[in-house]
Amino acid sequence: MAMTVLGVFAVVYLGMMLGGLPFLQLDRTGVALLGAIALVALGALSPLEAAQAVHLPTLLLLFSFMVISAQMRLGGFYTRVTLGLADLRISPPALLAAVIVVVGTLSAIFSNDIICLAVAPVLADACLERRLDPVPYLLGLACAANVGSAATLIGNPQNMLVGQVLELSFAGYFLEAIAPVLLGLAATWGILVWQTRGRWRTVFDDPPPERRNDYAIYNRWQTAKGLCVALAVLGAFLLTDVPREVAALAGAGLLLMSRRFHSHKMLGLVDWELLVLFIGLFVVNRALAQTGLVATAMDQLLNSGVPLSDTGPLFVATLLLSSVVSNVPAVMLLLPAASEAFAGPMLALVSTLAGNLLIVGSIANIIVVDAARRRGIAIDWRTHARTGVPVALVTLLVTAVWFALRH
Repeated sequence: MAMTVLGVFAVVYLGMMLGGLPFLQLDRTGVALLGAIALVALGALSPLEAAQAVHLPTLLLLFSFMVISAQMRLGGFYTRVTLGLADLRISPPALLAAVIVVVGTLSAIFSNDIICLAVAPVLADACLERRLDPVPYLLGLACAANVGSAATLIGNPQNMLVGQVLELSFAGYFLEAIAPVLLGLAATWGILVWQTRGRWRTVFDDPPPERRNDYAIYNRWQTAKGLCVALAVLGAFLLTDVPREVAALAGAGLLLMSRRFHSHKMLGLVDWELLVLFIGLFVVNRALAQTGLVATAMDQLLNSGVPLSDTGPLFVATLLLSSVVSNVPAVMLLLPAASEAFAGPMLALVSTLAGNLLIVGSIANIIVVDAARRRGIAIDWRTHARTGVPVALVTLLVTAVWFALRH
């Protein structure tokens, strides 16, 4: 049975690497779900064991912040902020700096994927209206969303997973991560300004279409309600011992009791596929762990002088796996090795920052590239890598130096 489980695991993680499986209409979520179903059907796990493999607090935290972010999207908050930035009469490099700071800050609170989904189309249209080349700004959006989201344990799905499973302090992690994140955001701006070097403007034969009427209408009350709930939840994280998933779930429940937004609209903006991806990977990883193969492999690494829980090996393994299979599967795979005090923050930071290397390294990148394509703006893998690779390498170097000094 151990070899059967290993085979299913290999197929699932091959799907994570390729984004699907050849000859089948499956994406990463479908592959993970199919792997979990196969393991239950083969008897590697009973249905009860599969259910027990799912880390419910992580799923509840993810779901809750998706609902809070849905409130902000429907209230027009992200659109209002983006248009406010675009209307600033400042130089193009200064505008890029403003976008990076605002996006990095919002991503640390409301999740990088949500920010990119809401901001990318509005930012692209605003740049075209001002006759600015949208590519540097969209690349800045993607990179800043990834870097900024690393600042907190709610900035992205993998950080939520690390924080919940390892029971990290919310404030303690923030203090550990904020220096590399701030330096990373500054580096992102510097790299983009250096690469653009005065080529900020673009010329079109025809004026771009007016799309402002297509955006969510800004509602001050609904936005204020969402912000108050988000701040209350953050306050509970910092000032109380209430479990984070309980505080967040209570906030989401309050927002669902709305006289303006029907629950189907709120729940329609929840990323159910991401939640199913988590469930599938929890089951697949638990089945592999029960075979004892993971423990044996870690013991062999230790005997070979490469303890995976040590700083260097864990840093390298996180970087490589995040680049190959993307950050959420990589973090799930490496969590058993995160036994040292510094391991959790390192795992969260490195897996997130490595997402900038390639388009497929982060869902946020894919969202921005797709939004650009729908606006007729081409950002292929070479264009992204030209910025993403140096941003990732510089931010990872900063993080490595930071952990070397700290630990």
